[in-house]
Amino acid sequence: MSDQPVPALELPATAGKTLSTAERAGKKLVLYFYPKDSTPGCTTEAQQFRDLHALFAQAGCEIVGVSRDSLKSHENFKAKQELPFELASDAEEKACALFDVIKMKNMYGKQVRGIERSTFVIDANGAIRRVWRGVKVAGHAQEVLDFIKTLN
Repeated sequence: MSDQPVPALELPATAGKTLSTAERAGKKLVLYFYPKDSTPGCTTEAQQFRDLHALFAQAGCEIVGVSRDSLKSHENFKAKQELPFELASDAEEKACALFDVIKMKNMYGKQVRGIERSTFVIDANGAIRRVWRGVKVAGHAQEVLDFIKTLN
């Protein structure tokens, strides 16, 4: 999937915004998919992106988190964690399907269908430059930032 053009996509996001890949042309974007608002791993991941947000901004890169949660859930999560970036709601799984992040996972011994924690870096030309799947949260945001700094 690396160096492929990013699919056209529009999703409702927090703060009354819309995540539109077409409108992001000319900007670098980190699109990170996570399973659920306010769960331990997802909270830690959001906090790490939050804490490095200024450095991503200096590198000319936006961050958007995506899950299947509602906008109301996203707004609460964003406010509680003081996230300086938007969260997009993919309740209909449009983005999940385009980026192939829905997987069968084991949850307490049961098979459940859910989002595999994944991150995509999209360059200023709208091409996917790097993909991480099955992300381990610890140190991930820093790894993504280090990669962003190599683009230019």
